[in-house]
Amino acid sequence: MANSAHKLTNLHPLKKLLTYAGSYKRDFRLATLYSILNKFFDVLPEVLIGVAVDIVVNGDKSFLAKKALGGFGITDTWHQLILLGVLNALIWFGESWFEYLLSLKWRKLAQNLQHDLRLDTYSHVQKLEMAYFENQRTGNLMSILNEDINQMERFLNGGANQIIQVVCSSIMVSAVFFALQPSLAIISLLPVPAILFGAFWFQKRLAPRYAEVREAAGDVSARLNNNLLGLATIKAFATENFEAKHIGEASDQYRMANARAIAVSAAITPVIRMAILAGFTATLVYGGWLTLHGELAVGAYSVLVFLTQRLLWPLTGLADVADMYQRSMSAIDRAMNLLNTPINISYDGSALRVEDVKGALQFTNLNFAYADRPTLQDITLTIPAGKTVAFVGSTGSGKSTLVKLLLRFYSAQSGEIRLDGLPIDGIKLQDLRRAIGYVAQDSFLTDGTIAENIAYGVNGISDEAIAEAAIAAEAMEFIEKMPLGFATRIGERGQKLSGGQRQRLALARAILKNPPILILDEATSAVDNETEAAIQRSLDVVSKNRTTIVIAHRLSTIRQADCIYLLENGRIVESGTHDELIRLNGGYLSLWRLQTGER
Repeated sequence: MANSAHKLTNLHPLKKLLTYAGSYKRDFRLATLYSILNKFFDVLPEVLIGVAVDIVVNGDKSFLAKKALGGFGITDTWHQLILLGVLNALIWFGESWFEYLLSLKWRKLAQNLQHDLRLDTYSHVQKLEMAYFENQRTGNLMSILNEDINQMERFLNGGANQIIQVVCSSIMVSAVFFALQPSLAIISLLPVPAILFGAFWFQKRLAPRYAEVREAAGDVSARLNNNLLGLATIKAFATENFEAKHIGEASDQYRMANARAIAVSAAITPVIRMAILAGFTATLVYGGWLTLHGELAVGAYSVLVFLTQRLLWPLTGLADVADMYQRSMSAIDRAMNLLNTPINISYDGSALRVEDVKGALQFTNLNFAYADRPTLQDITLTIPAGKTVAFVGSTGSGKSTLVKLLLRFYSAQSGEIRLDGLPIDGIKLQDLRRAIGYVAQDSFLTDGTIAENIAYGVNGISDEAIAEAAIAAEAMEFIEKMPLGFATRIGERGQKLSGGQRQRLALARAILKNPPILILDEATSAVDNETEAAIQRSLDVVSKNRTTIVIAHRLSTIRQADCIYLLENGRIVESGTHDELIRLNGGYLSLWRLQTGER
């Protein structure tokens, strides 16, 4: 279904949804049919009331006694009432049965579509290049994936059925009116076009207001998400009141956006009520006059009075329906726009078996810029398979960007990267990333157990293999002290662990993956000396016979690298082993002296 969504352009949100939900056409048709049949049976009791009045007033001359007029030819009044009772039971059964079916079908459809849309949208978001997220707030994306899609589900649960039944009720009741008394029908139904026009008039003015509401809701969600993630910093700086004020401002914007929408939506019902009053009064007075003058039967008059209320009164529900509809359309539009965001990085390419990867890398004339700011300029270097290389330099020199291009988080403006002689742009993206183990400065950990975090992304792994990876990462010492060992849950983002413990788990995860290429992006910059030493010992073991790329601020961690590259302003200014760079007496020596305190 996600593929069909990519073809949508500037369609109305409802058309976008229906196009996306193409595989559910049969369910939509059945749900609509059940709604129509339910309304058909729902209208009939008012007709039976008129028939009952006709029987009581006219006896053997009633409608049921006259075969010529479509009756049953039953002249006995008691038998007529018995037949009426049977018909009433059948009608109520039919109405209840189709009420059950429509509720079941619409709710199931809403749940299934909500499930599919959320999964498709989330899967789509995962495929977007990292540059997309630099201009997005996580809380806003959360608002779309959660609340907006839930709003769509609420509309399908009840709003769609209400719209269908209002339309069907209008058509069915109008048909009865014209069959019994055309002149009265014209007068009584005059308010309906005004009601519908008013509903659409209000709906058009609600559309931009509810778009503002959804955006404001996204702002609130973004601020809350940001503050909850940074709660420790907020507490440390004693800025609780400051941040609470920010949340209050965002919430106030949401409240005011809702108030602007409510100011319009609240006016719908009173306007519709006035139109209903006109129609009902016309039926009551003019229909009564026709009955008194013998131009309309008493039973028919009773039917029309009841049907006028049945026709017009549900139209007051148009206020709630229009309100729910417009909220849902704004939510659906945001979800569909997210689903239609173009993926600017290709996942397709030639298959690559991890077992066949040797790990030789070539960077040729590589250039990259964030927006208009050059980050890497004319980078050319070769990393032989199985060697360890390091990149050092000041903040913003382009070190991390280099490995992000290797992982294809971004695409270079020019130049290329080759893996074992193959351009990485031509390799199936998932296969490329499976060949690389990545340990970042702030590694992602799930709210699971220690074992689950070490085995993240690796299926069918044994407990023994998990333990071996933990030993290699020198993580066993703290794991054994945990209450449940490997079964201990570490909290959201590993918050129950120290920074050094999180890094050791991240390293154990990379070791268990056993990739031919290992990247450590400042993995030791935020840990203590003891943890750094432990991680360094682990690296000395796991980097053997494996292409290892280390990005480091601490030069002590990369002294044994086969080659060290010093980057400044996106260019390689020095390269060589540690000893060679020291003898070169350049920028690397200055960094070394700065960190070691040498003069």
